[in-house]
Amino acid sequence: MARVMTARRLLAAAAASSVAALAFTAASTEVAAATRDRPSTGDASKPLTSDFGTLVGDNVNTLSVGPRGPQLVQDTRAFEKLARFNRERIPERVVHARGTGAHGFFESYEDLSDLTRAGFLGGSGRKTEVFVRFSTVIHSKGSPETLRDPRGFAVKFKIAEEYGGGVWDLVGNNLDVFFIRDQVSFPDMVHSLKPDPVTNLQDPNRFFDFFGALGGAATNMLTTLYSDLGTPATLREMNGHSVHAYKLVSAERKVTYVKFEWTSNQGIKNFTAAEAMEVQGKDFNHATRDLYDSINNGKFPTWELRMQVMPRDQMDKLPFDPLDATKRWPESIAPFRAIGKMTLDRVPDNFFQATESVAMSPGTFLPGAIEPSEDKLLQGRLVSYPDTQRYRLGANYADLPINRPVSPVRAYTQDGAGNNGATKGSLNYGLSLNNPVFPTTDAARFSESKVCDVITQAPIPITADFAQAGELYESYSEQDKENLVSNLAGDLSQASDLVRNTMCSHFYKANKDYGRRVAEAAKCDMRAVQKMASHLDDGIPDDRRS
Repeated sequence: MARVMTARRLLAAAAASSVAALAFTAASTEVAAATRDRPSTGDASKPLTSDFGTLVGDNVNTLSVGPRGPQLVQDTRAFEKLARFNRERIPERVVHARGTGAHGFFESYEDLSDLTRAGFLGGSGRKTEVFVRFSTVIHSKGSPETLRDPRGFAVKFKIAEEYGGGVWDLVGNNLDVFFIRDQVSFPDMVHSLKPDPVTNLQDPNRFFDFFGALGGAATNMLTTLYSDLGTPATLREMNGHSVHAYKLVSAERKVTYVKFEWTSNQGIKNFTAAEAMEVQGKDFNHATRDLYDSINNGKFPTWELRMQVMPRDQMDKLPFDPLDATKRWPESIAPFRAIGKMTLDRVPDNFFQATESVAMSPGTFLPGAIEPSEDKLLQGRLVSYPDTQRYRLGANYADLPINRPVSPVRAYTQDGAGNNGATKGSLNYGLSLNNPVFPTTDAARFSESKVCDVITQAPIPITADFAQAGELYESYSEQDKENLVSNLAGDLSQASDLVRNTMCSHFYKANKDYGRRVAEAAKCDMRAVQKMASHLDDGIPDDRRS
């Protein structure tokens, strides 16, 4: 009996000890969660860490094979950052939340089999079902459609089995360049553009603070966004751009780099800032209403798909990096070629089941036919976009009717939330000695490319942050220049002196007249602006200058 009592006491003591340990762990967790530092509330001199408290060596450049090479999955901190970012909203999209969708079809103009194995581009008159989702990038689901913001322009091609089958998502924007060139900066950029976590108000001082600290990479995009292109009048009257370069792969395995543009056959129409405010006061859903009214009245909007082609050996001779998402390809270097036309002819039957449930992703492509380039921002989107769709819609999002291909699906994936229960048979693995398995298709193998470089976290060698922005400014009419300056100054005037002067130094480096006019309108210190600009590197090596 004494031994039994002793054993009970020991068990009780152990249990008490365990409870105490659990209480200590819980308390420690609460303290850790409560004291998570941010520079605004903590000591900004302390080193940056990951969510697990490990030190971060580089918060700007992803680990890659050479500065321009493919990125490595072993940079788990970069993917952790993106994965955490993708899970910040439930269930609204973190970006591109406000969307408008429409059904339609694409018809090819000619045979492009000399450039790509993509069957839907292998002859003239070939029709492919499409679904398009237009969107605003930063603002929330119910926000006005008049706000200054890039517009998402994403097209899902559902390819018939006779043309090879599968799905290709061409996910772009209405503007042809972007703010950043490396995926690791994307969460920081969006955080700066979203409302302040304290006031819940969007604050120009926050996003210009980020763009200023970025060092000039956003200059080209800001010069585009703050023109009247940043406030398109309708969805029908704007172009779409792939922004990134992609690879076309031929049957002979030859790779050609391309960029795509959707050219509106309705023309281009934009609002001035004053016009946008006037329309917003009357109807902040004007763009969706215009598109749906047009389709329902039988006036189907159309866009011509054009592409620019660039051989790989030409890329190393230009005064900018053609795989940099902050740069456009001048038409003088890479002329446009029309390859087909898209027509939107049907409004979705249900907004949630179509526009909200559609899962657009640049990671949905056609290996061996249309593949992603080494663009460092695109490489991150290949991982981030399908990850956010799995988070929003579940592991079986590809089975939803709006995402489902029109060609057969033969795969061994199984179970998970939202499974439609259509799977049959016991063979759920792809290699077997006892059972027949689906054969693979040699033509669908990825293209090959030789990579020989040092694994490093480093910026691309040719940043050239200011030249194209200056050229774009010079191409604007005088009225367009006045609107650009006024639009920029309106937001910049709300920023701190340091942020205003820094941003104006970027504009001044791009074009002196541009920088001077914005500095005067935003009431910057012109001497400080000029001094800052004098210390900026234009990012173009001497052997690449024209």
